[in-house]
Amino acid sequence: MTKGFDCSTPLTAQKATAFASNGYQFVARYLVPSGYKALTKQEAIAISAAGMNVVSVYETIANRALGGRDAGLEDGAIALQVASQVGQPEGSCIYFAVDFDATPSQMAAVIAYIQGASEATPTFTTGVYGSYAVMEAVRAAGACSHFWQTYAWSAGKKSTFIQIYQYLNDVMANGIAVDYDESYGNEGWWRVVENPTPPIYTISEKDADAMIRFLSAGYNATSSLPAQTEFHRLANELRRITSV
Repeated sequence: MTKGFDCSTPLTAQKATAFASNGYQFVARYLVPSGYKALTKQEAIAISAAGMNVVSVYETIANRALGGRDAGLEDGAIALQVASQVGQPEGSCIYFAVDFDATPSQMAAVIAYIQGASEATPTFTTGVYGSYAVMEAVRAAGACSHFWQTYAWSAGKKSTFIQIYQYLNDVMANGIAVDYDESYGNEGWWRVVENPTPPIYTISEKDADAMIRFLSAGYNATSSLPAQTEFHRLANELRRITSV
């Protein structure tokens, strides 16, 4: 079990470091295109640098899932764009929120919403956030692979297959309001991976000279104009990087 939290307040580098020093290993943040709660790449970098993982959750309005498949397709397409902007790597998870007490009569729309979101995000795994009833219904329908349950509206019940469990809401920690979560593996979380510095290759002048002579022999041994052009180009590249 790992210790985490979710919040609508963006984390500064200082806040991220403070939470990490308190033993938190992940934070769930909002993968939305704009607004006060939106995750940015700068924040994702700060969270990653502090040693925590990011859990992405898409939520605009609490009952958005009632829009069904069309809403899921639309939200999934937006989430895909934002994920690219903030540096979320493909293969990690995007959770879509069902942040209300969904009734049995509403479950068909909820399931269709998650199916649409999953269809629109093929390069990511898809998860759902919601109550016990939502967890059970969405899993039974096979609409997604990851599950984040809240204790709210769950009447003390807890699904056995979930990756993340939100067990307490509206707590003040390090000066901001957070909800407490715990996780059990395969969360689909991520960190920003900066592009590594490309390797620098070197070659001695002696080796470059020998290679140029070899290329010259190839040039003289063929009557093919494309081959001669390539031999000439390669020899010039060697001269350029070694001044031979």
